[in-house]
Amino acid sequence: MNPYQQYVSEIARLAREAKRLPLGGFAPLPRAKVRPDAPPVLIFAPHPDDECIVGGLALRLQREAGLRVVNVAVTQGSNKARQQPRWAELSAACEYLGFELVGTRPGGLEDINVEARRREPDDWRRSVEVISDILAQQKPAVVFLPHAADWNSTHIGTHHLVMDALAAQPAGFECTVVETEFWAAMTDPNLMAELAVEHVAHLLTALTFHVEEVRRNPYHVFFPAWLMDNVRRGSEIVGGQGAAAPDCTFATLYRLRRWTAGGLRQVFDAGRTLEASRSAGDLLVR
Repeated sequence: MNPYQQYVSEIARLAREAKRLPLGGFAPLPRAKVRPDAPPVLIFAPHPDDECIVGGLALRLQREAGLRVVNVAVTQGSNKARQQPRWAELSAACEYLGFELVGTRPGGLEDINVEARRREPDDWRRSVEVISDILAQQKPAVVFLPHAADWNSTHIGTHHLVMDALAAQPAGFECTVVETEFWAAMTDPNLMAELAVEHVAHLLTALTFHVEEVRRNPYHVFFPAWLMDNVRRGSEIVGGQGAAAPDCTFATLYRLRRWTAGGLRQVFDAGRTLEASRSAGDLLVR
């Protein structure tokens, strides 16, 4: 038998079987040892479930650098009937991973998109103030947010919302800013973070707590394949055209820069791969 026929057949079989696996209801993971003085890592999630999809590096910072991870639920989706159930699903997913959870307002923020930013400046300003207050209260070491061209209107809106809130911080405010991708790939990520099998299994399990979302569309089943494709892309987009692929199976791509003096500055001279054998804490600016 053609071994590649068998390889592809096994992938298809496993994907079919994965669709029948239980959703949610798993016992929380053992808690990571967080430093008593640890500053938080804030994930500004446009929707419930984004904390799992892009949270690989945040999970590594929690486990390898002892940082608190706080998921900020920017919105709870646009379907009002699902907003409270989605909050319950999100709470369970964060509890499983050991992430803290912060809301913005009951039901989440509304109309987080560039059109609302342009046409409803007063409402937009109030939303920026909510995020600005969270930044001021949490004083994060690291902030995760979608990149500015992540296709989905709320992802793009969340990018501008958080950037506007960063610009509203007082002089002297600094943090590492990590842009994420999901709906649309970045053209210039500068960091490929390897994820071990354990990381992927834990993120995938947390994703299944978003029960009704993955029943509607079983995207959780294809999450590992997306992480595998990131290795293909990242090998050259991050590592340089023609570079050899690193010996890893799963990765997430990011763009990491530093917010300082009221703007973003580059941290890396060239793209960087964070292998699973190295501590994610090595990325932090001292």
